[in-house]
Amino acid sequence: MQKRLVIFDLDGTLLDTIDDLSAAVNHSLSLRGLPLHTREEYVKMVGHGVRNLVFQALPQEHRDDAYVDAALADFVAYYTEHIDHLTQPYPGMQALVEALDTKGYGVAVASNKFQAGVERLIAKFFPGVPFVQVLGNAPGAPLKPSPEIVFSAMDKAGISREESDPKVVMVGDSRTDMKTAVNAGVKGIAVTWGFRPVSDFDEAQYVANTAEELSAMIDSALE
Repeated sequence: MQKRLVIFDLDGTLLDTIDDLSAAVNHSLSLRGLPLHTREEYVKMVGHGVRNLVFQALPQEHRDDAYVDAALADFVAYYTEHIDHLTQPYPGMQALVEALDTKGYGVAVASNKFQAGVERLIAKFFPGVPFVQVLGNAPGAPLKPSPEIVFSAMDKAGISREESDPKVVMVGDSRTDMKTAVNAGVKGIAVTWGFRPVSDFDEAQYVANTAEELSAMIDSALE
C-alpha cells in the first residue's frame, strides 16, 4: 500500500529513445525501398504507440492495414533486438527515481510503447527500483490519454479512485500525458527535455526544466 504515487511516461521523460526508434522504423522502410526520415521528423511522430508511429512514417499510398501490419512486424523484430543500443536515461532521472523510492513514494510507469519493450528498458536502466507497476500497451488495452493506465497503477498501489485529491502525479513530456492526468483526476507535471514543445503543456500544473526541479515539484504536488 502506497500513500503517494508518481507515474512516469517512458519515452521522452525517463529515457531518450528516439534514436533506436528512428533506426528501427527506417530499417522497416528500407526493406521496402521507401523514403527514410530524420531524427527530427520522428520526434514529431512518437507518443501514440508504435503502430501509429509506423503508420505515420509510411507514404500515404501504403497506409492500408495489411501494409502497416507487415511494416510494423519488421519494425518490432528489429527494435526488439536493438532496443537499448542508442537509448539513454535523461540526466538525473535514474537518481531521481531511486530517491523517490527511498522516500517511500510508489513509482510506476505508464507508456504507450508495447509492453515487452517497456519492461526490457526499465529492467536495464532502473534495475533496483521496485516499481508498483510497469505498464505499456497490450492488445485490446486503451492508449493514453485514456485514464485506465493510471487507474491500474492506482489500484495496484492501493489508492482509491474516489478520493477528491489523490496523492498521485503523472509526469510526462506531451499533451497526451497531461490529458491523461486530467482524465484520471491526478496532478500533471510536464518535462521540457522530451519530444514535445512547451506550447503543448497548457494543461500541466507544473513544468520542470531539470531533474532537480522535477524532484521539488513532485514533493510539492504530493504534500
